[in-house]
Amino acid sequence: MKAALFREKDTPLLIADVPGPIPAKDQVLIRIDTAALNHRDLWIQREQAAPLSSPVILGSDASGIVEAVGEGAENWVGKEVIVNPSIDWGKNPMVQSNTFKILGFPDHGTFAEYLVIHQKQLAEKPEHLTMAEAAAVPLAALTAYRALFTKARLRPGERILVTGIGGGAALWALTMAHAFGAMVYVTSSQEDKRNKALALGAKGAVDYSDNRWPDQLRNLAGAFDVIIDSAGGSSFGALVDLAAPGGRIVNFGRTAGNISEVTTRTLYWNQISILGTTMGTTDEFLSMLDFLHRHRIKPVIDRSFPLAEINAAFAHMEHREQFGKILLTVRS
Repeated sequence: MKAALFREKDTPLLIADVPGPIPAKDQVLIRIDTAALNHRDLWIQREQAAPLSSPVILGSDASGIVEAVGEGAENWVGKEVIVNPSIDWGKNPMVQSNTFKILGFPDHGTFAEYLVIHQKQLAEKPEHLTMAEAAAVPLAALTAYRALFTKARLRPGERILVTGIGGGAALWALTMAHAFGAMVYVTSSQEDKRNKALALGAKGAVDYSDNRWPDQLRNLAGAFDVIIDSAGGSSFGALVDLAAPGGRIVNFGRTAGNISEVTTRTLYWNQISILGTTMGTTDEFLSMLDFLHRHRIKPVIDRSFPLAEINAAFAHMEHREQFGKILLTVRS
């Protein structure tokens, strides 16, 4: 089968022919229709040490059709499915287990024509989504759903700020929160992304590269009940100051670096909660799919590349050009 192989840090992925996988006990064989990129893939390619033994197939998101099953697996053959990339979360819904991992590194992932995975990682494709749209869902939508509803306990009518709009999880947070009846505000340094977010239902958008952005947000919305952040960095203290009394700030990334300074008195006196999150449980994955189906929410797609042009797709993501998910068309 054709696959995109990660061989060495900061080098292009190699499209190569590799042996197709065979499903073992309780596993299924999926013919991949469409895969999707996440910033995790780019981070692994740019920053991760090379695989210890052999090349690895990256990729956490995919839709496809089950072609075969291993011994003991249910008869998924012929079904259109999407893959839950959150593997071995464990029994505690509050935190992942020590053996938790994300599909696509260190195990083989979805940037290939076929994938073998345990049947418990499957879900039927939501009927309102195409195969391409379904591929854009798993990792980012699960991350956003847990951040909004498990961690922040978002309620209809609340004011919510989503920082760094344009990437997968931030856009999912916008569309889910808007569908849920929250008043959503966003930040982006790019005017076209701010305008697109407004078209998707955001009530306001500001440029975080303008030093006045905290005051601009305060003038637009007052204070925020919920803040969803994936940047961290030196501006995190301003988010604490923008939170309403009893506000909840949920973080799932550090694209701007580590948090440097927070006004401690504001934190405790205003009873503000700072919550970390990543990925989610199987129950949350299924609840997220049900939420998308009930609200008929579709992903925002930026553009699609054929698998053979995966390095162009990575460059497109690295240049911060996308608004929405970047897809890989695998099945010809």
